[in-house]
Parts: sequence; C-alpha cells; structure tokens
Amino acid sequence: MSYSIAGSYLEACNCDAICPCRRINGHTTGRSTHGICYGVLSWRVDEGRAGEVDLTGSRAAMAVSYDDDEPGSPWTLALYVDGPGELADVLLGRLGGDHVLTLPWVRKPNASVEMRTAEIEIEAGYVRVGHSIRLRATRRFETDASVSCIIPGHSRPGTELINDEVVARDGQFDFELHGTCAFTRDFDYAG
Repeated sequence: MSYSIAGSYLEACNCDAICPCRRINGHTTGRSTHGICYGVLSWRVDEGRAGEVDLTGSRAAMAVSYDDDEPGSPWTLALYVDGPGELADVLLGRLGGDHVLTLPWVRKPNASVEMRTAEIEIEAGYVRVGHSIRLRATRRFETDASVSCIIPGHSRPGTELINDEVVARDGQFDFELHGTCAFTRDFDYAG
C-alpha cells in the first residue's frame, strides 16, 4: 500500500539541549546526554493518505525509552493514534518508505511496542494525549547552528527548543521533565 503524510512534528526528551541525537551544522554529535533516553514524540498530519484511507487530520504520539549501553539499544515505545490505524502502520515502518525505514525504532530492535487509541490534541508547542501525556515546548534554544533531527529528516534544519514540561503517566512510562531539550519541524513521509 502506498502512502504520503505531511504535517508538523514536535518532540521532547530528557537530554540537554542541543540533543546529542541531532546533527549540528551537518555533524552527528553522539550518545544521549544521560545514557538512558526517554521522552515523547508527536505528529499532526495536515495532509495524508494510505492507499484509499484519508489520514488528513490524524494525530499520533509516541512515548519512548532506550538505553545506549544495552546491546543494540532497543526501543521501548507506546504509540498512541487518534485516527485510522494505517497511521500506526506508517509510523511503525510496516508500509516501508525510504525515510521511515531509517527511523531508530524501525531500524533498531524493539524491547516492547504497544499501540493504543487515544484522543490527541496537538497545537503549536503543545501536545496532550488523553489524561496520560502532556508536552509543552515554547522556548527557543538560542543557537546560530543549523540543527536537524532524523525523525522529520536531516534534509533541512528545524528549531531546537527547551521544553516547559513533559509529563507521562501511563504504565511503563512514568516521568516528568522540565527544561530539557525539544525540537520542532514539519515532516513529509512517503512510501
């Protein structure tokens, strides 16, 4: 099944800004700040289709964690979808796509993958997933460097932010962050 989705992306994790997972002026920096990374990723689909299924207006968020020192650094994730299940198929790499297949949770082993349906609200700098997750990132990290992230793609830079808060209270994900890194940019995936 072919697909195409485009929209806005926002993430935040426990790393210090600028997140070491980013490319800075085209150069990779290294392992996560604390060796164990956890956070929240989100996508708002402004235009999209998977086969005959309209994905426009769909939203997704992912609570994630991994340990740099665990062999293969497998990802533990919970994917929340507000919209058709085909959006989950895209984001989990089940429908292929050159860029999606490079995403870390697709190309690396997974320790645990859970999928959940949830009401998701995504606005500029803000994400809410039911009563389980909140992410707010409104402050720009001041830098003259060009910063890119693999998830929306390194083809062009985005904006490094400092999060105001990230709160996750859902089973294996139970954390709260303030003042750590965040990132935003538009995305465009096809396969």
